[in-house]
Amino acid sequence: MTDLRRYAIIGTGAIGGYYGARLQQAGCEVHFLLRSDYAHVRRQGLVVESAAGDFTLTEVNAYADATQMPPVDVVILALKTTQNDLFPKLMPPLRAGGVVLTLQNGLGVDGRIAELLSGSVAPENILSGLCFICSNKVGPGHIRHLDYGKILLGAYSPDGGIRAATSVMKQIATDFQQAQVPIELTDDLLIARWRKLVWNIPYNGLSVVLNATTQEMMADEGVRSLIEDIMAEVVSTANAWGKKLTTDSEHRREIPTGFIEEMLSTTDQMRPYRTSMKIDWDEGRPLEIEAILGAPVRAAKEMGMAVPKMEMLYEQLCFLSRRR
Repeated sequence: MTDLRRYAIIGTGAIGGYYGARLQQAGCEVHFLLRSDYAHVRRQGLVVESAAGDFTLTEVNAYADATQMPPVDVVILALKTTQNDLFPKLMPPLRAGGVVLTLQNGLGVDGRIAELLSGSVAPENILSGLCFICSNKVGPGHIRHLDYGKILLGAYSPDGGIRAATSVMKQIATDFQQAQVPIELTDDLLIARWRKLVWNIPYNGLSVVLNATTQEMMADEGVRSLIEDIMAEVVSTANAWGKKLTTDSEHRREIPTGFIEEMLSTTDQMRPYRTSMKIDWDEGRPLEIEAILGAPVRAAKEMGMAVPKMEMLYEQLCFLSRRR
């Protein structure tokens, strides 16, 4: 990979649009694949309202057809997991040593991408970034970044094992740092995904079932207690899963004590936020139920663990989705 990395953004929405725009603002060569916003962005560029400073990209490398995109070093996948089956048709060509970087929530996402790209992208060239960000797409080519923005970057391992940061990961991290995006490297992507689920499962799921923002949920004592109970189920499942995969007795693959309180405290300080799943529900789009809730519930069942609150939330969301 050359010193000047060329990026492609697949899914120019709240996440892909924000991070791609930041990379271009910092001087990286970025190419954006768009659908309904293509003509608008070609004419007027990308607008980012951000807690870290507003800016507009007046010149954007925009495409409606992935086959027209040039070979790139990093393909950033920012589609919803419900659209992943489309990804092979949306993949631009990769340069030698190029990687796919998923910015998606949920469990089992990396393995599904590896399966879809089997034969064209080696598993060791699949990376994942977990985004801790409050960002919404509020109009065509218009992103509103409300808070946070940190990325936790890890490398996919087919067996769920530990995998140290690669040189490519370090180069990508440098690009994001220069783009004013906080980024941290992890050698345990699996536990990192579970850590993200500690927040995503209760807040995304309950925001739809209860028709509420994060602030409204946290202001209700009963709901706050329910959120804490669901988080405890997620942590227990994550730690059991990590223990099952642990081969080194000195390396404890678990979520640390106090993490639940940290997540609750962080959400208390967060601006009122409509979660991504709630936005999808309000806009009539498919929900990421299987990646965010279905897969973790099945993981718990596989280990014989009871997760009644997670399971109830999963069934409620499935019912609402079927009913619609």
